[in-house]
Amino acid sequence: MEAESPKPSDIRFAAMNFLAMREHSAKELKEKLGRKYSAWPCLLDSVIQALIEQNLQSDERFATAFIAMRQRQGKGSQLIRLELRERGISAELIAACLDESDAEWQSLACDARRKRFGNQVPHDQRERARQMRFLQTRGFASRHIQQAFNAVDTDYC
Repeated sequence: MEAESPKPSDIRFAAMNFLAMREHSAKELKEKLGRKYSAWPCLLDSVIQALIEQNLQSDERFATAFIAMRQRQGKGSQLIRLELRERGISAELIAACLDESDAEWQSLACDARRKRFGNQVPHDQRERARQMRFLQTRGFASRHIQQAFNAVDTDYC
């Protein structure tokens, strides 16, 4: 016995529930809805497309909110870029939303280093390298890490 095809309104209702909790990329929304409605991919696509056209789902809005959330968590631009790609955000949109030239990234790197290691300036090269590796794992670009350590050396961080 074949399962009855769901109504578009049922899928839309489920999608709206997801979007009410937080912004989702179109890819995320399709994956979540696909867990329940995987037998009807064309129906999923049409419902998601309708949500996009009605501006109820926006990858741009998602990317902006996601970047702000990750910045509050002390994550760097490289990690955020990777996570956005994994969530189906286009390279063009990432470039438009993620300004890596922003001085805020150096400040975030300083804050992440200070939160983890305190205000002490690294006392030797080994400790400096350890702190730099930490910032790399948090997703900060090399230039932001270097700028953060230059600021530490001159007491601006």
